[in-house]
Amino acid sequence: MVLGIGALGYAAWAGQQGLLAGAALLLAVVTAAPGGVLRWLALVAYPAAFIAALALHRGQAVPGLPELLGALLVLGMLGVLVLRGQAAGAELAWARRTMQALQIGSERLGEARDEGGIVKAGVDILARLNVAPHLAFVAYRQGTPRILGARGAFEWYLGQPIQPTDDDSRSVQADHWVAEEVLLLLKREDRPHHHVVPVYDRAERHLGLLILARADRPFAEEETAVVAAFARVLGAQLGQWQAIRDLHDANDLTLRSLGAALEHRDDDTGGHTQRVVDISVQVARRLGWDEERVKALRWGAYLHDLGKLAIPDRVLHKVGPLDAAERRIIQSHTTVGYDMLQDLHFLPAETLDLVRYHHERWDGSGYPVGLRGQNIPDAARLFAIVDVYDALTNARPYKPAWPREQALTEIRLQAGRQFDPQYVEAFLRLMAEARPDDVSLVR
Repeated sequence: MVLGIGALGYAAWAGQQGLLAGAALLLAVVTAAPGGVLRWLALVAYPAAFIAALALHRGQAVPGLPELLGALLVLGMLGVLVLRGQAAGAELAWARRTMQALQIGSERLGEARDEGGIVKAGVDILARLNVAPHLAFVAYRQGTPRILGARGAFEWYLGQPIQPTDDDSRSVQADHWVAEEVLLLLKREDRPHHHVVPVYDRAERHLGLLILARADRPFAEEETAVVAAFARVLGAQLGQWQAIRDLHDANDLTLRSLGAALEHRDDDTGGHTQRVVDISVQVARRLGWDEERVKALRWGAYLHDLGKLAIPDRVLHKVGPLDAAERRIIQSHTTVGYDMLQDLHFLPAETLDLVRYHHERWDGSGYPVGLRGQNIPDAARLFAIVDVYDALTNARPYKPAWPREQALTEIRLQAGRQFDPQYVEAFLRLMAEARPDDVSLVR
């Protein structure tokens, strides 16, 4: 850049128009890379040097028409170079911003644990691209379109259903109707230009719409191409999450059905599995467990008596007291059930622990291992309370049903002996706050 300015100065001093033009082109080339104001330096410096050359050589012949046309041609070439450099710089900046946004966004999409997290990460990516100030992701929930992710003015309507305006009786179902209704949420001056992209998963299932709006200019082809590419990434991620959720739902249904089938083996505990599942899940959520832990607990509650499939009927359905050998057979259901589940690799460790250890006791006198205190896995410690409470309040071949208050008193007395005191406290609070219509808690 210093060389170019020096050459311009020398050419003006020497009155060399050819050298002046060459120096100006050199300056235009070397100032293109830095960008900003420097990009315009050659376009300003050349006319200034040309006028300076005329002033320094006033006594010489006045430049003719060819010289003036040549100067104008050089000036035009400089203008073209500067404008092309500016456009190239803008394209490079857009490409860098796009790559950075997609890189950061892909990491956030990968870290998202649920649909809401995926949608939020997706909207954040588009916001980083600065494609439009107003962004919305719209999807159907129970037959009604809702804005699930938003930036700009759309944020006021986050989570709200989209209904036809002006008492329009037409159903908002088709994409173009949804887009029109969503855009009407913006002020007229905020939506002169908009772009709508449908989002599909890899199986071509329609998952929603991306709606972008801005006031200043139409959407360029490269912008719409990037948004379309991003919509495919978002759709793939949402589709993968949906597939995983469907698999989990199928697993849950299978395990729940298995738990219900087990009750046909133990006729006198009808409804036991669903009751202990419901109460255990409520206690866990009261304790602040996340949904992954709650799921593991729920699955373990479905399967906790799986090992009873291997218990002979003469022992399982015996009306009188069990002898020592029969008690050992009954107690084996925990380890038998645990062993039967080893090949179900989708089961979390907490689920297997509950099946194996739900008869351990806080004081170490339980079975099958004799674990003590917090060495007993959390899910097993919590479930043990609910399992005993349900056994006490329902009739068994060897005992009548206890009244609710008598059973709660017994649970309270066993805190620090049979049960974890902290979990007993949470359980008792839940039972004290039970609604009269909550049959599983007040029976």
